[in-house]
This record gives sequence, structure tokens and C-alpha cells, in this order.
Amino acid sequence: MKIDTPLHADHQLDQLSGQFEHWRQNRSHSHERIPDPLWDQAVALTSTLSTSRVAKHLRLGVSDLKKQIANRQGQTAAPMPSAPGFVEVEGPSLPAQHLGLGRLEVELQRPDGARLRIHSPDASLPLAAIVRSFLEA
Repeated sequence: MKIDTPLHADHQLDQLSGQFEHWRQNRSHSHERIPDPLWDQAVALTSTLSTSRVAKHLRLGVSDLKKQIANRQGQTAAPMPSAPGFVEVEGPSLPAQHLGLGRLEVELQRPDGARLRIHSPDASLPLAAIVRSFLEA
């Protein structure tokens, strides 16, 4: 499954959700294993979308999906670090006149795959509190 953009991934996720529902309605017994092709598609979507979002949309356990990701990468799931490390962010490389002064763009990703994107014309947001809440969630 080739996934080019987040919009394409959203579409693929909706279609895969329908395939999971079809499988759930037509399986021979309630404890039947999810077919590998469905797992393969779910794992492929995690390269573009967060693991938690894919799992929730497909009604899967996050830990089950993470195990499938690890199995398909040929490695065991590594334990998550207890706290994210500090990442120093350097200033912009473009001159200030090209940046749109006062504009704010931030993108964060937690080790569990959850992402936060903030785009605001107002740079006076309480950014430290927002980032702390996201990272501690």
C-alpha cells in the first residue's frame, strides 16, 4: 500500500475501516484471527498516521497494533522511554522579513506516534504550557 499524503492516508484509513467491518461481520467465529493482509495495511498506515489514531479508527488495541508493527519490522517492541528528552531548536535560517513576523508554526511528535501541529497567526500563545500538556499526556 503506497501512502503519499496525510489526506490520502485518511482516505485509506476509511476504506480499511470498511474492510475490517466486513471481516468482523463475515468471520466464522468471534475469536478468529485478523487476516495478515488487513494487519499489513493497518501497519502501513502508521507510517503516515499515529498508531493510536489508526488503532482507534479500526477498533484495534493500540498494543496489538504495536506488536504487529514490531513483528513486521522483524524486531521486538522496544520499551518506551519514561520521558522525552530535551531537543534544542535553533532559530530560523531565513531572514525575518520572509517569516511573517508574529506567526507561529510548531510540530511535535511523541514516542507513541501522537502528533501535535500548531499553526497560528498569533505568536503569543502559551506555548510552554501547550507543549508540556501534550508531552505529558
